[in-house]
Amino acid sequence: MPERNSTRIPKYRLHKPTQYAVVRLNGRDIYLGMHGTDESRQLYQQVIAEWLANNRQLAARREFVESPHALSVAELMLAYLEFASSYYVKNGQPTREQDNIRDAMRSVSSVYSKTLVADFGPSGLRAVRQRMMDDDLCRRVINSRVNRIRRMFKWGVERELVPPTVLHGLQAVAPLKRGRSAARETEPVSPVPQERIDEVLKVAPRQIATMIRLQFLTGMRPGEVVTMRTGDLDRTGKIWAYKPGSHKTEHHGRKRIIYLGPQAQRVVLPFLKRDPGSYTFSPADVVSEMRDEMRRNRKTRVQPSQANRRKAFPKRPPGDRYTPGSYARAIAKACARAFPPPEGLEGDDRMRWMIEHRWSPNRLRHNAATFLRKEFGIEAARVVLGHSSSAVTEVYAELDLAKAADIMAKVG
Repeated sequence: MPERNSTRIPKYRLHKPTQYAVVRLNGRDIYLGMHGTDESRQLYQQVIAEWLANNRQLAARREFVESPHALSVAELMLAYLEFASSYYVKNGQPTREQDNIRDAMRSVSSVYSKTLVADFGPSGLRAVRQRMMDDDLCRRVINSRVNRIRRMFKWGVERELVPPTVLHGLQAVAPLKRGRSAARETEPVSPVPQERIDEVLKVAPRQIATMIRLQFLTGMRPGEVVTMRTGDLDRTGKIWAYKPGSHKTEHHGRKRIIYLGPQAQRVVLPFLKRDPGSYTFSPADVVSEMRDEMRRNRKTRVQPSQANRRKAFPKRPPGDRYTPGSYARAIAKACARAFPPPEGLEGDDRMRWMIEHRWSPNRLRHNAATFLRKEFGIEAARVVLGHSSSAVTEVYAELDLAKAADIMAKVG
């Protein structure tokens, strides 16, 4: 170390995650209490004085040093949420993981917000999990939220906010097993019955209907179909290649190429734009076509006073592309038109009918996976869907039990 640094006094600094004052001595951070307070500055002077008196070495007795582990669980959650708000971002937009983290934090904050992080152990995590079961969350959601809570404490250990022993204790809490807990079970996501897809295709706007067909034919994710642009398609070969500008697993360094065969090419071709940067499927196009149809079907002439009428407070104009959420809502509306509740159904019965006859675009990926596995095998389905492991594809593909029955009929 250069001579000029041998007399330097380490500075009084702010530790941003905790808002504590800190000074680094001999490679170790000494926490002094809340930054900016007279008490923390006085303690800083005391620590430096004893350090200098001990030949620039930490004294063996350090009871006066305040530990960052005096941090409460609520303070840890606030620091972690601040980190998540900048980390879980994609293309300038917050990802769904931010909402998932906040949902997991609510179960903790309702009971343990004032508890010190050093005092939060396996019994506390089990109590939080029991609160989730009391709130009637399903087992899979509970396990996911418990994992996110553990991830927060792991983040705290990495930043020296949480004692490592706390994380070791939390890791000992095993996930809930199917059939071995009181948590509610849910049925696995299954493919959409073909007849329900057909009925929705009859009433959905043609852009939405085409997006449904594309997902069914290619197995692409909702987020991939809504962001398709003409410039993302390589149409030089017999089979077109679609390279999404962004996809779910790109942060793992994986490439994603979706191939469009003759059927997929035919359905998407009428929607391709001259501008390579324009999105293929636009809500603005849906609204424009709907208004054109309303004008064609109008029975009376437009009055001069209405020809150029403008609303004082117009609704927000439609965007240039769908989001996965708006795409799912468009399908839900089409389901409501395709499967209206029978007359006489009211209240919970009516709501139950609507839920049973509604499906989301994510399920179309299960349709594609089931078909690909049945016709070409699990490995082919894995490659087309872009999974890194065939175990993930198993979740999406329904087993072809009819084929197993045929085999056993021949075997005897």
